[in-house]
Amino acid sequence: MACSSGSNAKMSSPNVSTPAMAVTPDAVDQKTCPAVFEIYGKIWNVQARLGQGVSASVYRVNSGRASSAVKEFQVDAQGGDYGYLKESSVLEKIQGHKNIVTLFGMFTNHNPFGVATHCLLLELLDVSVSELLARVNNQGHSMWLIQHCARDVLEALNFLHREGYVHADLKPRNILWSADDECFKLIDFGLSFKDGHQDVKYIQTDGYRAPEAELQNSLAQAGLESDSGCTTAVDLWSLGIVLLEMFSGIKLKETVKSQEWKDNSSAIVDHIFSSNAVVYPAIPVFHLRDLIKSMLHNDPKLRCTAEAALINPFFSIPFAPHIEDLVRLPTPVLRLLNVIVDNHLYNEDEYEDIIEDMKEECQKYGTVVSLLIPKENPGKGQVFVEYANAGDSKEAQRLLTGRTFDATLEEYPSLQGNHTYTFILNCI
Repeated sequence: MACSSGSNAKMSSPNVSTPAMAVTPDAVDQKTCPAVFEIYGKIWNVQARLGQGVSASVYRVNSGRASSAVKEFQVDAQGGDYGYLKESSVLEKIQGHKNIVTLFGMFTNHNPFGVATHCLLLELLDVSVSELLARVNNQGHSMWLIQHCARDVLEALNFLHREGYVHADLKPRNILWSADDECFKLIDFGLSFKDGHQDVKYIQTDGYRAPEAELQNSLAQAGLESDSGCTTAVDLWSLGIVLLEMFSGIKLKETVKSQEWKDNSSAIVDHIFSSNAVVYPAIPVFHLRDLIKSMLHNDPKLRCTAEAALINPFFSIPFAPHIEDLVRLPTPVLRLLNVIVDNHLYNEDEYEDIIEDMKEECQKYGTVVSLLIPKENPGKGQVFVEYANAGDSKEAQRLLTGRTFDATLEEYPSLQGNHTYTFILNCI
């Protein structure tokens, strides 16, 4: 049964009634989801609910070929809109950095029952670090991926901290990959505050909470106040835990709550790295270990800053991505395997015909910017297809995987016989 509720939204214009629009039943919760949002006079269909918290829900929406995210805030217990005002205010002030989610605008949504909710129109991002961690089966991520994530998040934090803000809820779920920009970005600034002017008693998420924030939360629960508020150092603690989880492939929530961790976290970090020595043979992981340790001092004054962390020797090592990295992180480029045999690379007529056939096939799924089939290594015989955007690339990957390239088989009889040429794809 399709979602039948309708909604409309506005910036400052009068309320305009909008008819309900159906959404596929497996995409969203039929009972509570909006079917559409009207944003700046344009109808956006709700495709899926991406997340739901106490104060807000996030939806993937599209209008034509454009896709975005909408964060819809619920009215709080006091009938106010504190959460919306807080996050929108912070986001407006920190726009323009490539590693921070882009805010496109703000609007008010009116559902058929007359309830108004405030919304943010945001850049649509892809896979989160939380999802990446769920896919590694306790093996840990490659050093390239850890380095990429660490650098991107530190760049975001360095900018955020220079602007005088503390993120205050850094965790894997709030670090997302942008396929279009090919980098990680920070999201969710609902707990953020100006350094030195903390206006939120309870900050950070269990498992990623710095010791001073843990103490502050405990005092607040007892009706007491700490002598000083938390600082930007809490973000570095959280990132240290995230990187340690990415390296080990293990969720550390219970570990960091243990007395053993509180007594000697440095020894536990050493143990985790020594236990993974076989996984990373001949790779100088001690730079990463030292970087993580510098973020996990119990005393926030001893923790490294984001600016200092960015010049750690770990970031001078030229790691290369693994094939698994290329598959897990969507980009605008696809690599097609097992399509071309060597003898067709050196027959110029056949080579050009294959390129044209491949381009024609790939253009069915989006605008192809370029298509390359290298005749020599690296990449010899592989097909590299660059789409205009990552969305088309992802759709092509989904629809082409496992497909036989019939045009090639029909046009070039020498490709037939005992061979089956199939699209086997991965993103690069």
